[in-house]
Amino acid sequence: MNYWIIAAAVAVVLIAIVLAVIFTRRYIRNFTDKRIAEYQNDLITKHCEEVQNIYKTMRGWRHDYKNHIQVMRASLEMGNLTELGNYLGELSVDLNTVDTVVKTGNVMADAILNSKLALCKARNIPYEVTATIPEECSVNDVELCVIIGNLLDNAMEACEKIEDKTKRFIRVYIGLFKQQLYINVTNSMIGTPVKRGKAYKSSKGENHGFGLMRVDRIADKYNGFVNRQFEDGVFGTEIMLPFVQSK
Repeated sequence: MNYWIIAAAVAVVLIAIVLAVIFTRRYIRNFTDKRIAEYQNDLITKHCEEVQNIYKTMRGWRHDYKNHIQVMRASLEMGNLTELGNYLGELSVDLNTVDTVVKTGNVMADAILNSKLALCKARNIPYEVTATIPEECSVNDVELCVIIGNLLDNAMEACEKIEDKTKRFIRVYIGLFKQQLYINVTNSMIGTPVKRGKAYKSSKGENHGFGLMRVDRIADKYNGFVNRQFEDGVFGTEIMLPFVQSK
């Protein structure tokens, strides 16, 4: 009789322990997912603000378009070719500030890339970009922008820590490779990144850690591949994601 009581008590305790572990894991995962979701929302908001600044400038230029035409027509009719030439030069400089630098084939990716590249230019960070994104891609636009935005934000912050501006650089390549969407961002940096196991750990605070985690989770979601490497002052991240070919 005592044996069955003890066995039942042990079984209850074991069940309680198992349930406690399950609920604890769920709580931790839900908490982490919530923090990641909050970070993603903040990131998207930040990107939207950057894009809005670009389009605000474009709308302002379009609003003045008719006035520019009238001024140039008046100069031409009066034969003031020198004045007209100077005015066209000023407009050319103004137009360069709103011109699209990169056209990938994906509108949202263009917006994020160009907003980040505008920041690179403002922060004296040289960059090289080659990017083409297939029309039918398995990765949705928001998640693709989260990946691109995170990688470029990390690259810019690493470059900004380099006092010698001649040693700063960011290289971006996005394209098709072995039936995969291949994303590669390489940048210069000082110091040595911290590693946790096989993965590199962000040195820029808690939120950036969630950013790296978000990128990894998106890659996992699509059965993709993430590889981060550091060598001789150069840090690189390459991501490979399946894509759906056009019929």
